[in-house]
Amino acid sequence: MNDETSTNDEADEGPVGGERLRAARRANDISVSDVAKELHLDELKVRALERNEFELFGAPVFAKGHLRKYAELVGVAVDDIMTDYYQMTRASGIPPVVGPKRVKPRDINAAPWIGGAIAFMFVAGVVYWWFAARSTEPAATIEPATLAPFTVEQETDEPLVDEPELLSEQIDEGVDLPVAAEAEDLPEATESEPVENEPDYQPTPGATQVSVDLAFTGDCWTEVSDASGRRLFYDLGTEGRVVTLSGDAPLRVILGDSENVSVTVDGRPWSIPASARSGRLARLNIRPQ
Repeated sequence: MNDETSTNDEADEGPVGGERLRAARRANDISVSDVAKELHLDELKVRALERNEFELFGAPVFAKGHLRKYAELVGVAVDDIMTDYYQMTRASGIPPVVGPKRVKPRDINAAPWIGGAIAFMFVAGVVYWWFAARSTEPAATIEPATLAPFTVEQETDEPLVDEPELLSEQIDEGVDLPVAAEAEDLPEATESEPVENEPDYQPTPGATQVSVDLAFTGDCWTEVSDASGRRLFYDLGTEGRVVTLSGDAPLRVILGDSENVSVTVDGRPWSIPASARSGRLARLNIRPQ
């Protein structure tokens, strides 16, 4: 009887997490390839999401970001999917932390400490006695000296040397004088915070313009510059941030984690080619569509 009840409870649970997304995809007649294009993933990873195989995505932030976008695509409540995710990841358990073997404290012999304290007190007493004996010695008396009256035997017509002349003589003789700090000793100038398309920017006459939107689903360090060498963006993109840039084509883009970025060129979705990827890093040259 108990076995039948447990079987019925498991059947009532139904699909969870990625399984629920797969059911919604099929109900909406959406193919796996269409989902892969929208999420900027390959079909293998889309099917891994549907099977709740989140370990293929590395850090949890990547799996959670793709689950959110998948849920929005097929019309499933994001909160429900994230609740399933947290329940499944907690169910996997955390390996126990095994610390080092506790060392039993040994009995401390106080004899060396007592001997050291006595020796310190003895040395301190000798030093105190020596300084006290020196302070009792009679202080030497100094009689004021009498100065002879100042007489000028002969007046001279030589002019006094001005301070600027003394300074020039010191320089000629190689006297070291304080100088200003060398340029290389000064702290290097730090780069200003990134500015997206500064208002005073003027396009190069005759150059072709291209517009790019970068939508971040996770952390990705990003650098964008245009054909003239002007840096348009240099910052860490974070989840939910969308950056719009435009400049002289082609735009040179470096993405530290290209799987966390969706690219749109001139208002059209743009897929990152596999030839531009090196692991998670991607280097792109973007021209007008």
